[in-house]
Amino acid sequence: MTTSQHDGLGAADIIAFLATTEPERAREFYRATLGLRLVSDDGFALVFDAAGTMLRIQKVDEHRPPPFTALGWRVDDIAETVAALSARGVEMARYPGLDQDGSGIWNAPGGAQVAWFHDPDGNTLSLTEFPGPDRS
Repeated sequence: MTTSQHDGLGAADIIAFLATTEPERAREFYRATLGLRLVSDDGFALVFDAAGTMLRIQKVDEHRPPPFTALGWRVDDIAETVAALSARGVEMARYPGLDQDGSGIWNAPGGAQVAWFHDPDGNTLSLTEFPGPDRS
């Protein structure tokens, strides 16, 4: 969905952005390892469909990944998702001060469960399973 300037951005589609200095590795990771559909690959970006959200991974000469989560997914079963990613060679990140279980999953005070991992460029990605029937 697109929107006009008079509608505000509440109804506009989100486009997510990350950066890579190694487009071939990023393409393989996001396509084969994470299972996103590659939409296009041009001189500027790799474009993936992430469940209806456009993810543009910009091709850059230099990149310093931010020291925080850059992109995350809400999942229904975090233990199953972590196990599947681990089977594909993804290593969950560990952070001092967080009581993460053997799989790298942290139980947040509000009841959510969170796990983090990195893409080939060091961007921090996350998985979150929210508690309750509405999982919001």
